[in-house]
Amino acid sequence: MDLEQHRRPRRTKIIFTIGPSTDSEEILERLMSEYYVDICRINMAHADHEYVRTVVRRIRKIGDRTRRHIAIMMDVKGPEIRTGDVEKPIQLEPGEIFDFTIKPQSNGESGEEIRSVDVNYANLVNDVEVGSVVLVDNGLIRLEVLDKDHAHIRCKVIIPGELASRRHINLPGVKINLPSLTEKDKRDAKVGIEEGIDIFALSFVRESEDLRILRQYLDENGAQDARITAKIEDQQAISNLYEIIQQCDGLMVARGDLGIECPFEQLPIIQRKAVKACLTLGKPVIIATHMLESMIHNPIPTRAEVSDVANAVLEEADCVMLSGETTIGSHPVKCVEALNKIARNIDLHGQKADFAKNMALTTDKAKIQHSAVVMANELDAIAIICFTRSGAMARGVSALRPHSSPIFAFSNAPETVKQLRIHYGVTPFQMIFCTEPEATVGRAMDHLMQRGYLKLGDKVVVVSDILASDRVIDSVQLRTVD
Repeated sequence: MDLEQHRRPRRTKIIFTIGPSTDSEEILERLMSEYYVDICRINMAHADHEYVRTVVRRIRKIGDRTRRHIAIMMDVKGPEIRTGDVEKPIQLEPGEIFDFTIKPQSNGESGEEIRSVDVNYANLVNDVEVGSVVLVDNGLIRLEVLDKDHAHIRCKVIIPGELASRRHINLPGVKINLPSLTEKDKRDAKVGIEEGIDIFALSFVRESEDLRILRQYLDENGAQDARITAKIEDQQAISNLYEIIQQCDGLMVARGDLGIECPFEQLPIIQRKAVKACLTLGKPVIIATHMLESMIHNPIPTRAEVSDVANAVLEEADCVMLSGETTIGSHPVKCVEALNKIARNIDLHGQKADFAKNMALTTDKAKIQHSAVVMANELDAIAIICFTRSGAMARGVSALRPHSSPIFAFSNAPETVKQLRIHYGVTPFQMIFCTEPEATVGRAMDHLMQRGYLKLGDKVVVVSDILASDRVIDSVQLRTVD
């Protein structure tokens, strides 16, 4: 299967999370050169620094060999609350009184023994109120806060379950006063900067200030060109959705924690709202978590999972993402193949949501990009060819969602080529620009013909912001391949 030889490449991009199931050179090369994954995500909740350096260099080496470099995303943990270690799992019973402790606390007023577990956040007692809900282990265990003091939070078990070590705690509707960028995040990001990570995803973004803090840290450490993706995972993020989207370079709808922090029946509405907001504001959006969860163990997806992926494609999200499916799953290649099949079929035959039609055109450059897309749509152009140094021209054309024309973006900057892989419908190439714009266009069209994308007689739209002599030329042209 050679997608890049196809006349209309897959437009919805695929992100896979690397792990033991996919970190071998053999599997990585298959994913990159046969199934054309676009972004590799490294989850710093599980990866150490040595692992980061090893897999980044391995991916870059494969990119050199196959002449197809993909983007690498580092997902930093952000603020989180976890339980401490327990000697053996605690089976919580319905109605049981249970303590989360800041300092050891074992006995109740009547002298009966009350079981407890430590938490890693000392200020938790100040953030929660009596009556708050505490969810543990992805919401599988539910408790209600009955009382609290400086040392512990006393709860009643509402939904029982087995509590093991270091389980994640969610507090729906509660504002947590943890720093948005922890010391661990800074250490992790520093390694990412040293290894040339293309995109940093920040977990548990609650407001735009969280992104400003990460941006400042990256800039101060030499990563001014790195892109930032905001992960929305709680109710506060939904309340601040538009300001977060305006501040970030892209948004991830992280449906795992989001589906715990918010009522699960609201999740499809939140997803649709987030996608629509991103497309209206011209920012890329990723749909993540549980896309093909059953394929961690099974070789084919459930029908519900197929529909879920299809819905993301119909909404015209830029990317769909795999997590456990490709880190510890038994069928990582089949998962990528399934995403590819669904995305390509729905792209060809589905009725799209068309949220991008509401995008405001606030600059001259945006209006030029819009003109290129209108021309391509009206003439059913085989392709839109973009020339861009920073990637802005290709990002703008992608944001407007051409109806059927793929976007072939040419840049002389290798970092831009990798970063463009996250954008809907964009197939990027690195190319040295000529002094004369006409020679640059000719070289690009020859390259696309050699790769099988174009043939004689095809109509293409060319849009550029390339440097000619001492000035930048913005232009839109209709060309016929001859």
